[in-house]
Amino acid sequence: MGREGTLVMPSWTGNEDEPFDPSSSPASPDLGVVAEAFRRLPGVRRSDHPFAFAASGPKAAEITADSLPLPPHRPESPVGRVHDLDGRVLLIGVGHDANTTLHLAELLAGVPYGVRRSCTVRRDGRPVRLWYEENDHCCVRFDLADGWLRARELQREGFVGHAQARLVRARDVVAVALEHLRADPLLFLHLPDHGCAECDEARRSVGG
Repeated sequence: MGREGTLVMPSWTGNEDEPFDPSSSPASPDLGVVAEAFRRLPGVRRSDHPFAFAASGPKAAEITADSLPLPPHRPESPVGRVHDLDGRVLLIGVGHDANTTLHLAELLAGVPYGVRRSCTVRRDGRPVRLWYEENDHCCVRFDLADGWLRARELQREGFVGHAQARLVRARDVVAVALEHLRADPLLFLHLPDHGCAECDEARRSVGG
């Protein structure tokens, strides 16, 4: 993600039990080795909260400056800042099921589901667990965005090495998702008979 020469990458730890330290907490292994290598580079700035992004370039401070965003991908978050700055989303070797910008679209649409999650922060020198509601689920149906964006020729696709790549404006991702979420706020959740425990948990939060 990023504009004006600013590169932004996910850099959260995924560790709910330990307070986050932007200088030493490793990026989650689920993000891959590139995310961990990037956050260690000279001049890279990192958010000072557990849902961190790392950024390098002229807009890095602006993108990573916000305090702890709860839920994690609200407009006042690195994802929201990239959207506001008309940044691009580059997906290499993954699909939209890994596109965090779609969680921002869910929040802007006011989706009714929310599951209980927690993180640990340091307050007055002591670790404190915070509980919050997050618009979380398995995210597999985020891949619907491929068809929406392709139909409007808003997504560029190709290969980086042997990996398929997608490049799209964050604002376009949010705009097309909002259109569909306003018609069906639960469309990103698997149906109850699908056997998806994560989506079933989200549906239960709205009695579905």
